[in-house]
Formats: sequence, structure tokens, C-alpha cells
Amino acid sequence: MNAINKNIGEPVATKGKALAATPDDTAMLRAAVELTRDLVVARPAVYWADFLISALLGYVALAAAIVADEAWQVLLAGLVSALAFYRATSFIHELTHIRQGALPGFRFVWNLVAGIPLLFPSFLYEGVHTQHHAKTRYGTIDDPEYLPLALMKPWSLPLFILVAALAPVALIFRFAVLTPLGLALPPLRRFVVERYSALSINPDYRRRAPDGDIRRMWLWQEAGACLWSVALVASVFAFGWRPLLTFLIVLSLAMVINQLRTLVAHLWENEGDPMTVTGQFLDSVNVPPPSPFAEIWAPVGLRYHALHHLLPSMPYHSLPEAHRRLVAHLGEDSTYQRSNYDGMIPLVARIARSTMIAR
Repeated sequence: MNAINKNIGEPVATKGKALAATPDDTAMLRAAVELTRDLVVARPAVYWADFLISALLGYVALAAAIVADEAWQVLLAGLVSALAFYRATSFIHELTHIRQGALPGFRFVWNLVAGIPLLFPSFLYEGVHTQHHAKTRYGTIDDPEYLPLALMKPWSLPLFILVAALAPVALIFRFAVLTPLGLALPPLRRFVVERYSALSINPDYRRRAPDGDIRRMWLWQEAGACLWSVALVASVFAFGWRPLLTFLIVLSLAMVINQLRTLVAHLWENEGDPMTVTGQFLDSVNVPPPSPFAEIWAPVGLRYHALHHLLPSMPYHSLPEAHRRLVAHLGEDSTYQRSNYDGMIPLVARIARSTMIAR
């Protein structure tokens, strides 16, 4: 049985400093490596089947939502499409961590099938997400994927979700308008590269211009996203507003679900201090079984986010077994158990309560 963290209601006021100062649990870190050596090889058949089935289901359900006559049919098909697209796009996380050569052709096909059509080309994430895992960056002002949300004002949480809901329209504008304008206006291009070329939540993050292989990958993906975004806008003249609006609403729903998942991926209690690896782990969240819905809102291994911070290169399909081994080896009262929680709602409530504490 998994011991679930029961300290969900503890005050946050001093926890950020405590987490930053947490000494490393060397026994846990050593066990995480030694007990999982045989789990590090990615299984291509799992990746390809999971991704392609998810993408196919998303497109079929989207088509059904576009042509359906009854409101309930539109809603049901739209929900299925959003969840399937959400799972398909979640493989962008695997692209940033998978070992070189482990999945030949997967990155290219992922971008053609999901990344570009769903306005999430992988260049927006690759070269950015790995900075979140840098030991000296996590939880600091230099981390593109960290905000001390638990220490911010109550209105910050609704705004955090609203930004995700509006993201599809913003992405079409970024690719259909700002990309071609940037070709004619170099200062605008530099601005877009710095501010609007990363899937980050830290508003102070500035991305550097790409070079080498990343630059080549960036250019073809951005060109494809630009052409696709222009085609989406132009589709209104050929097919009317319904297909595009349905598509945007489905994407918006998928992005809101992902933003809610992001909201509970960490405790967001660090105040900007560099953290030990164990401190970073304890500021992160696992939602292991028996939670029945976590695989829906945290797919492709994201329900084991704290474990992922211990083993960033571990393939998503190996995380459940790695988790079981660590629980069995380290015991119920271990540091490892302190990052296990029992669901999204208690975690959202914890963060919401913490924002209401006067500072």
C-alpha cells in the first residue's frame, strides 16, 4: 500500500525556506538510481502505439464534434477530443528527456501529427524544459517553469488558468502574424524569440536565440506552424466559423486541463532560493494509485512528477514500476512517501488556502 501525504493542510509561511534548506537524503537518491537500472530503456512500441492511438482518437472525436447536430453529442465528442489531444501532446515532455537515438523518427512524426497541427511544435519546449531540471535553477528566478504560486495573491490562480484558456488564440496570432512580421522587422523577431518562443510560466524568463541543430529544428517547425495557422484563419472563408471555433474550444479545454495539472505538479512553495535535489523532490508531487482519475489529468507518466525529478530520463512507461520498487524498499515513513498525494482537489485547495495567508 502507498502511504499518502497527510500534511496537506500544513501552513506554508515557513515551508519554502525549510524546503530550500532540506539536506539531501542520500539513501533515497542512491536507491532511485540503483533499483531502476533495468528500467531506463524506452520501448518504441509503447510510445508509438500510445501516441498514434491518442492522436487518431482526438481527430476522429474532433470531426464528430464539428458535424454533430445535438448539443450533448458536441459536448461529449469535444471532451473526448480534448482529453485525447491532451494525452497526445503530453509526449512533448518525453521528447525533451528521451535518450538520443532511442526513438528514431518519433520527434519528426510527433511534430507533423500533433505538434504543428495542435499549435505546440516541440521547439517551444525543447531547450527550455531541461532548464527546469537544472539543479542550480529549479525554483529560482532563472527557472522558466516555476512561480511561487503558493505565496502569491488569491487572484493569481484564476489568472493562471485564464491564460491557458486563451492560449490557442494567442498561439495562432504568434505564428500567423508575428512570425512573418518578424522576417521584415528584426527587432520584433528578437522580441518574439525572447518572449513568445517558450512554453514557460515565468514571466521574467527570456529565451536566447537558437543555434546549431536546435536552430534548424526551430526554423522548419515554426515555418510549418506559421503556414498551418494562416490556413486555420483562411478556413473560415471556405467552411465557416464552426470548424475553427470547435477546434479552438477543444484546444482551450485541453490546455486548461494541462494548466490545472501544472498547478498541482509542484507545491510552488520555494521563495527563489537554490534547493537541494531532495528539496526539489519534496516541492514536487506524485499522485500514485489508487487515485482513479490521475491517469486522465496527468497522463504519460505525469502523475509521477516528483519521481520524474529524481529520474528525469526514465521512460514514462517505467515510472509505475520504479515507484513500486522505491515504496517497497524505502518503507512507509521514508522521505519518498512525503511527495505522494491523493488527488488534484486537495492539492488545489492547499495552494488556494496558502494564497489567502497575509504576508
